[in-house]
Amino acid sequence: MPALSSRAVRSAPALWKELEILTPEFAESVSKGRLSKFSFGVGDYVNRDDIVAVIETDKSAAEVRTPESGKILKFIVEEGTDVERKQPLIVIDTDAPAPAAKAEPTATTATPTTTATPTATPSTPPKPAAPAPPTPKPTPTTTTTTTPSPSNDGVRRVRMSVMRSRIAERLKQAQNTAAMLTTFNEIDMSNIIEFREKYKESFLQKHGVKLGFMGAFCKASAYALKDQPSVNAYLDGEDVVYHDYVNISVAVATPKGLVVPVVRNVEQLSIAGIEKTINNYGIKAREGKLPIEDMDGGTFTISNGGVFGSLMGTPILNPPQSAILGMHKTEDRPVVVNGQIVIRPMMYVALTYDHRIIDGREAVTTLKKIKEAIEDPRILLLD
Repeated sequence: MPALSSRAVRSAPALWKELEILTPEFAESVSKGRLSKFSFGVGDYVNRDDIVAVIETDKSAAEVRTPESGKILKFIVEEGTDVERKQPLIVIDTDAPAPAAKAEPTATTATPTTTATPTATPSTPPKPAAPAPPTPKPTPTTTTTTTPSPSNDGVRRVRMSVMRSRIAERLKQAQNTAAMLTTFNEIDMSNIIEFREKYKESFLQKHGVKLGFMGAFCKASAYALKDQPSVNAYLDGEDVVYHDYVNISVAVATPKGLVVPVVRNVEQLSIAGIEKTINNYGIKAREGKLPIEDMDGGTFTISNGGVFGSLMGTPILNPPQSAILGMHKTEDRPVVVNGQIVIRPMMYVALTYDHRIIDGREAVTTLKKIKEAIEDPRILLLD
């Protein structure tokens, strides 16, 4: 998590010490964020390292923590406001006494109250009983009155999150800039499914993660990209930038939107190493604790729409990358094998690529090599 900055601001006649809590120093690729919520209110006492606010950026959520203890004097910005790096958010009084001493007498007074319950019982029921009936009555009336208004047009307006806004901007950028073309193929998943069923229990016991298909597809993609380096490159002005390594961005769906953490140096990792990395990213993403640096530096992307039941689709580029692999649902279909019609578990795969720097031959060859490596994993061992 980026370090937080703060600065003390003392006015001449003030009898307390004011401290401004600033937004964190965002990563270079992030210029601003949106203040989603404050965790405390004005007048509340906060301890050092308390989370006082959460800022949503286009890639993750950043927690704002207090550098010192103190009482909140005021909020400089409102919730839902777009903020920039090093911008003041909150002013606290660091000389304010901690209210810890006042918390203990409350528990002490609660004990005698419990002892005196019989005495208080006769007077207590009538009071709650009287307000209780009026409360439910206005509630339905208010609800009935309020409901027709919004339901007349059935429209709700919700502000787009920073992450979703950035995703939309990047996808439109890819559509407007790249010459996107998609090539398709299908993969017989029989061998990889048999391989997974045979070793999944021992794999889980040894490595602590489940054996899925993403590890094999990442490894097969790295094998194909090393053979076709232009698919692992990107266009920068009039230059084509090639990579001697394969960093694969794996699309992960979260409640706040799609994130693409990067599995680095896939060509050097084992399938177990890939599965462990993806599993850790998934946990971080669901908890909203995925750091920005984990999503930078990808050279190729894999999107698995099959987990949601997609049978076929054309993935869109993740700029500045020049290619993306789309995986889809595995489904039993009749296919011809050695002149015989048999039922096999088949998956459609799609490779969308930037035709400005990748020719059709290179794209088709890449997808074909991925297909061959998945259908016969021994290819990866033989290189």
